[in-house]
Amino acid sequence: MEFNFKEEQQQFADALKRWITKDYSFEARKKIIHSDSGVSDAAWATLAELGMTALPVPEEQGGFSGTAVDMFVVMQELGRGLVVEPYFATVLGAEFLKLGGGHEGLLEQVAGGELKLACALGEKQSRHDLADIATTASAAGDGYVINGRKSVVIHGGQAGRLIVSARSSGAQRDTAGVSLFVVPSDSAGVRVLDYRTLDGLRAADIAFDNVQVPASALIGSAGAGWDILDAAADYGAGLLCAEALGAMEAIFAATLEYLKTRNQFGAPIGKFQALQHRMADMYIHLEQARSMALLAAVKLGSADANERRRVVSAAKFRVGQAAKFVGQQAVQLHGGMGVTDELPASHHFKRLSMIELSLGDSDHHLARFIAQPGFAQGAFA
Repeated sequence: MEFNFKEEQQQFADALKRWITKDYSFEARKKIIHSDSGVSDAAWATLAELGMTALPVPEEQGGFSGTAVDMFVVMQELGRGLVVEPYFATVLGAEFLKLGGGHEGLLEQVAGGELKLACALGEKQSRHDLADIATTASAAGDGYVINGRKSVVIHGGQAGRLIVSARSSGAQRDTAGVSLFVVPSDSAGVRVLDYRTLDGLRAADIAFDNVQVPASALIGSAGAGWDILDAAADYGAGLLCAEALGAMEAIFAATLEYLKTRNQFGAPIGKFQALQHRMADMYIHLEQARSMALLAAVKLGSADANERRRVVSAAKFRVGQAAKFVGQQAVQLHGGMGVTDELPASHHFKRLSMIELSLGDSDHHLARFIAQPGFAQGAFA
């Protein structure tokens, strides 16, 4: 099997590295985080100019029809560079639109960088169960009326359109009866409470009070949105694994450099064997996470939904465990400096912590992996 990236994929990665090094430095990022909007219009324009917004969009809508492996190299560099722009939220929203069909005009706007998306999926009671939906969508005339609350919608305050999961029939945790809608964020009855998260990104709690949308706002078919939601969530989890890998690579490199330059007892602390062993353990976790994250990217396009679920959950679990170990070790090896805002290491650690909690934490994905068909038979054969 070929494990090297294609030339085009490497070019995307190199273009991002150059931009981040030149225009998206750690100090520039801090200014963006503490600005009123928490994002940069100039940075978003550059991402669009570099073709990043067009990469996952089909060619028919002005994109490049990028695969999950293409997106892997992009997310890896964004994780390494601690980019806080609403890129992940937008490409995840675009995946919903691609899977559902019928919203080609919006995809064209995404490809051109004209439209940002956010996915309003989680609710305060749902934890990591995306089928636990209390938000309702009631048929009314030629459209629907949406009522409910969504919590911690990543970049919900910066999006022009919201991808909303709602229940049009069935019990609260049924997978049947789930409908998906694309809702303009400025619709009457939509209230957005925007705030900064632990890792410097933005999120929002969003209320939908008698929000009227036409039937054309549906993504897919009414009451049959679960398969789209499940597949898109796996796509997002796979992208997060790639971003986490980039963040772990950066924090590992920073820790190694610190051990080489921090002197104690007349020698760099990197010469102490106990610390070398800890770095070796970090490296093992990092490489195992790399293998699983890449496998997930490859399998995201699998026609076998069970295989996709199994591999994505295995990757999210393994990457989550590695992120915890690598992040904690990096902070400890940096000493007190490891938790200060002055060093990128603490920011990478915070981002890794938030990725662990996004689209299912390690415990959730371990339970999901065990629940997949054939696990019990294979485990006890």
